[in-house]
Amino acid sequence: MKGLAPGVRQKTFFRGRRWPYHIGLTITALIIAFPLLYAMLVATQTNAETYAFQFTPGSALAKNFEAVWVKRDFAGAMWNSLQQAILVTTGKTVLSLLAGLAFVYFKFRGKWIVFGLVLITLMMPTEVMILAMFRLVGGFGWQDTMAALVVPFLASATGAFLFRQHFANMPTELLEASQIDGASPVQFLLKVLIPLSWNVIAALFVIQFVYTWNMFLWPSLIIRDESKQVVQAALQTLTNIDGSLNFGPLMLAAVLASIPPGLVFILMQKPFMSGFAVGQDK
Repeated sequence: MKGLAPGVRQKTFFRGRRWPYHIGLTITALIIAFPLLYAMLVATQTNAETYAFQFTPGSALAKNFEAVWVKRDFAGAMWNSLQQAILVTTGKTVLSLLAGLAFVYFKFRGKWIVFGLVLITLMMPTEVMILAMFRLVGGFGWQDTMAALVVPFLASATGAFLFRQHFANMPTELLEASQIDGASPVQFLLKVLIPLSWNVIAALFVIQFVYTWNMFLWPSLIIRDESKQVVQAALQTLTNIDGSLNFGPLMLAAVLASIPPGLVFILMQKPFMSGFAVGQDK
């Protein structure tokens, strides 16, 4: 290093000191990923291989896949969950955009009271309202239908609050310019606000998709027909295959169930992270 310039020596010195951080991060990543990696391993094994703590792929992958995909129609449950997640997420996003537009750009009596009620619902978990929801949905005769899984969750206090805060931070000159051009509120939303809000939309989409995909309690109560059940509730039925608990099929189904939300997050990771960084940049 004697013949190197000072700047080059300093850069080489710090680069050489990075290896402990890389080792530490690698170990941390392996610890975090270990449950998923072990689940993937158990998904290929029989119960005997699992109880023997075999850390190599087992011999029952085809058998476990047949038990999950064919005998229990896990593909149908994943399709039901995919429909529910897409419908709920799309509906929540649209309604949240309209709510944010109303709370920021419209003047009406009791606006702050309504917004306060929206904030109060943020502190109310679904479990608190589940009995009233069950009676309401039952009164409409929606048991065992997709409407029962979708309609009660179309409104989102989180989304309304998120877009209200986002729109409130936008320059007022945008609204004034659109009004001068004669744009209606809907045109202002479609041509100005939405193009400037893709990152926030992506962030809400990922959050709501994962939340809906992981829904368990409500589908277990309102859906009795196994052919119309969603993926998380269907996982429960896999604890009893052929009269006993088989870890292989259960872990295989759990791994399969984690693929769609994982893909959504990977595909939308960049706008998702940017959506949460918007408030920090201003």
